[in-house]
Amino acid sequence: GFLCQYRGFWITTRSMQGVLSLQKHFKAQETDILMMTPPKVGTTWLKAILFAIVNRKHHLDFQKHPLLTNNPHILVPYLDLHLYNQKEVPDLTSFPSPRLFSAHLPYTLLPTSVKHSTCKIVYLYRNPKDTFFCQGVSSFGSYWDHVLSYWKESLEKPQKILCLRYEELKEQPTTHLKKIAKFLECPFSSEEETKGMINDISRLCSFDYLSKLEVNKSGTTHNMKTESLFRLGEVGDWVNYLTPQMSKKLDEIFKEKFHGTGLTF
Repeated sequence: GFLCQYRGFWITTRSMQGVLSLQKHFKAQETDILMMTPPKVGTTWLKAILFAIVNRKHHLDFQKHPLLTNNPHILVPYLDLHLYNQKEVPDLTSFPSPRLFSAHLPYTLLPTSVKHSTCKIVYLYRNPKDTFFCQGVSSFGSYWDHVLSYWKESLEKPQKILCLRYEELKEQPTTHLKKIAKFLECPFSSEEETKGMINDISRLCSFDYLSKLEVNKSGTTHNMKTESLFRLGEVGDWVNYLTPQMSKKLDEIFKEKFHGTGLTF
């Protein structure tokens, strides 16, 4: 598909209808949990983590966990790319509370009902050098504006928006799983911690484990090759693609774009 500019952001033509329908018709519930990301920042991984944390009381047997037989994108569907792209007003009544959805939209393009409700937003971003875009033009970008739209809101509404950095989540999964659970108001109990629940979820949702499951290696998910949803899951892989000059140029852009915001990579 092609990219077209809509209210300051680049949206693919194939997802534009879903974006417009979502803005017009989605009614956020107070208990909704929305996962927002720019493309290719660890979206699949975080979907698995959120699903496992939120639904852990229902799936105590990890040998029969839904993540073993379902791709994370099926369990945490896209509002913009999937549900509202397939149907202008999809039936969402079958989703149990708390409903868990995702989207790639920047904060400024979210439906009004999301901004005005008490629903929670978990946002993930990463070092732009490890994402893919050209000349600052990318789907749902620019990347800088996308990240800053959530970062600034999270500073004003920390009880509503939690911003996570991929590199930190990768480096300290236990700390961040606890942080996520606390933010979503379903903290791990001392009993759960003693029984190793956090480690179990961390292991179940690890990139190495998920990417080797048959359900994530074959077939398609929402018309995309499922295997393409898992790349390398590594931090700093950009060194294999960017020259020192390119890296320096990006560092200069980061400094300019994020100056004075407190945002670092």
